Amino acid sequence: MEKEKERDQTSQGLNQIFEIINAKGDEGELKQILEEDEAEEKEGK
Repeated sequence: MEKEKERDQTSQGLNQIFEIINAKGDEGELKQILEEDEAEEKEGK
């Protein structure tokens, strides 16, 4: 179960990196990505 959680976190982290790369300096999109990440952290995901 712990390994599955770790894989999910790794997958989410990689997805976030790709989203940031694809944002290509779009400040609004970058802020949205960060806000979504902060919301997920507060939820404990």
